[in-house]
Order: sequence, then C-alpha cells, then structure tokens
Amino acid sequence: MQNDTNQQEFLSTPDNELFILRLFVTGASPNSTRAISNIKSICEANLCDKYELEIIDVYQQPLMAESEQIIALPLLIRKFPLPERRMIGDLSDTKKVLKGLGLEED
Repeated sequence: MQNDTNQQEFLSTPDNELFILRLFVTGASPNSTRAISNIKSICEANLCDKYELEIIDVYQQPLMAESEQIIALPLLIRKFPLPERRMIGDLSDTKKVLKGLGLEED
C-alpha cells in the first residue's frame, strides 16, 4: 500500500510527472529509424528518467495500430500526462516535439 501512495505522489507532482509515450513505426524504414533515435535523444536530454517509451512496430502489432486509429506513421502519442497528444513524422524538429510534449511554451 505504501508503494501505491508514493507512486501517486510522484505522478501528481508536476516536477516529477511521468511521461508515458507510444511511438508507432513501420519496421526499420528510414523515417521510423530517425523517429526512434530522435525521440530517445529528446527524452534523455529533457525528461531524464521521468518517461516510459513504448515502440510499436505496426507490422508486428497491427491491432494496436488499429485500436489507436493510426492513419500516418511514424506517430508519437503522449498518453500521459493528459490530455493525449499526437505528433506525426520523424520528430527531427526538437522544438516542435518539446512543444508537443508540453515541455516548451509558445
């Protein structure tokens, strides 16, 4: 029970918000490879250990892509913190990605 309380406190503290991200890719295509590399670099530089990144290959897990209503790839979905946000492309524009993640304002 103590662990649940600590985890809730961690998640509710803005400085310690855990970002839950899903990156949908198409195998080892050049855009997918760039997107994976870019989001990993951005997360390590800006979120340290305050994120979980799930990489989903739609060729291997088509039902997950269908359940998320994916229409373009690569696609990054920020599941948490809410509201959910989606970004399409290879995530090479760091400033746009940070803004999309809610880490940078206009």
